[in-house]
Amino acid sequence: MENILRKEDNTALRGDRLLDVVNFPEDFRDFSNEQLKKLSDEVREEIINIVSKTGGHLGASLGVVELSVAIHAVFDTPKDRLIWDVGHQCYPHKILTGRKNRMNSIRQENGLSGFTKRKESEYDPFGAGHSSTSISAGLGMAMARDLAGDDNDVIAVIGDGAMTAGMAYEAMNNAGDLKNRMIVILNDNDMSISKPVGALSRHLTKIVSSNPYIGARDIAKQMTNILPTPLKNAAAKMEESARLSMGKGSFFEDMGFYYIGPVDGHDMEQLLTILRNVKNSKRDAPILIHAVTKKGKGYAPAEISKDKMHGVAKFDIATGNQNKPKIITPSYTKIFADSLIKMAKKDDKIVAITAAMDSGTGLDKFAYEFPEKSFDVGIAEQHAVTFAAGMAVEGYKPFVAIYSTFLQRAYDQIIHDVCIQNLPVRFAIDRAGLVGADGQTHAGSFDIAYLSCLPNMVIMAPCDEAELASMVATAASYDDGPIAFRYPRGEGIGKEIPDELDILDIGKGRIVKEGSDIAIISLGTRLGEVLAAAEMLQKKDISVTIADARFAKPLDREMILELAKNHGAIITIEEGSSGGFGSSVLKLLSDEAMLDKNLKIRTMNLPDYYQNQASQDSQYKEAGLCAENIFQLAVSVIYS
Repeated sequence: MENILRKEDNTALRGDRLLDVVNFPEDFRDFSNEQLKKLSDEVREEIINIVSKTGGHLGASLGVVELSVAIHAVFDTPKDRLIWDVGHQCYPHKILTGRKNRMNSIRQENGLSGFTKRKESEYDPFGAGHSSTSISAGLGMAMARDLAGDDNDVIAVIGDGAMTAGMAYEAMNNAGDLKNRMIVILNDNDMSISKPVGALSRHLTKIVSSNPYIGARDIAKQMTNILPTPLKNAAAKMEESARLSMGKGSFFEDMGFYYIGPVDGHDMEQLLTILRNVKNSKRDAPILIHAVTKKGKGYAPAEISKDKMHGVAKFDIATGNQNKPKIITPSYTKIFADSLIKMAKKDDKIVAITAAMDSGTGLDKFAYEFPEKSFDVGIAEQHAVTFAAGMAVEGYKPFVAIYSTFLQRAYDQIIHDVCIQNLPVRFAIDRAGLVGADGQTHAGSFDIAYLSCLPNMVIMAPCDEAELASMVATAASYDDGPIAFRYPRGEGIGKEIPDELDILDIGKGRIVKEGSDIAIISLGTRLGEVLAAAEMLQKKDISVTIADARFAKPLDREMILELAKNHGAIITIEEGSSGGFGSSVLKLLSDEAMLDKNLKIRTMNLPDYYQNQASQDSQYKEAGLCAENIFQLAVSVIYS
């Protein structure tokens, strides 16, 4: 149906809400520039209203409203592929691509994902939960397009933070060499907008993005190649001087990209002109548009916030005050940070390293106490691990604090640069297990499995915050090789932290409760659920021994084999995937021929699929790792 709000229709400019009649990009591609500006204002207001009720990623999405509207207005999405890096900034994109009426379900159970997701919409050609992938994916799509003989555009939007990751430069290097037509938009929200953006800058940027200028520049380069050598050398020096005067642009030009910018990412007129020029140029080479934006744009509390209200709970729109639940007990993240600070006050060799997650890992507190010993290396997990290995070689005690899901990106470095050399790097693995609203891409499901297979690695998992504090102290005192400790998102259970932290015996668990019929060995914070299940089993006259494994590697062989000898059944439970702790216990019992002696054993771990976002409690119920599930499995094993 033809859109009722076109260029000639000015009623929308007098107060009618444009967003009410916009569901897909085709609904606003005929809008005037003024209507697109108004639509942007309405989208921004919509995001603020929605996120105030749901929580989510606010600042990044507010910063790309005009960019989102302009891209969809100019390009023929979804035929033209639009890839958002990370996905934190995808809310305006989702509103404009058929999901407006479901935005109140974002990050909720059975609702929209907080990131782009292929299964969710044809307008999401590539899922993005981790950063710095958009240029690689876009280049792959551009190459596939050219091989197929198609002519659609490919646009990759990447933030300046994501440009700290090596993968982005690997992709740019390859793109500059292959010379496939693609458009990269660098969303730079960490630069003052006043300096590069002014009347002259806008005018020059429009000129250099125009089809005649692009064509003339290409022709000039071709002519230079046929000049006599003296003239060619002189022309090359002039061209190099001109590029160097462009500042940031010279780097991208050297990578093989045609650079346009800086562009005011909130100036709709400028954005539309440049995007249309670029689309119409049909230049057979990669183009980079450097757009300067302001994170949190248009909402004062976000603009003045330290983190621009990047990730927020529900909040009051008038004040920006977030309705965070009252904290009854400290989070595991806080316990880690406090414990590390305590140890660092005693040991001047302790240093802390993170990868663009200083506040998320609690290392902002450490940095406040020890600014010279705290290192945020940017979104560069590979570098973080090898950087830590280098410090370990020189006798320092590096603690690398990275979320479980992000540590996956540094697996090669963990193996080659740390484990093979048996260097004492300490890995503090935050957000282990299921994480709630961030869903599939951020779940810390695999670290037990992917670390357990590595020679020289020690892996710990606390049952509560007091054990976590002890594991920090244990890691600080351990110099025989790499050691890791994993801990979940969220609050502890209220266990008091002693002033003097215990040093645990490596590879030794503990018996929490003595019984006779069945033994349940718990690794991590499911221990509370195991204790609840034991009470339920006691009412069935089933006597339960409960063990807190503490270590996924090395296993407490003595404890596990003793439990196997004295019980008819064993259940293991962990907040990780198959191939982890339970698998190691099974191998141990198999190697010791215990499975041939009528011993029943069952493993409980996360399911073999990627769970969608929901509350952590709902996710663990779905995974079958709650007291009722443990109780039912124990009963079935005893009576089978």
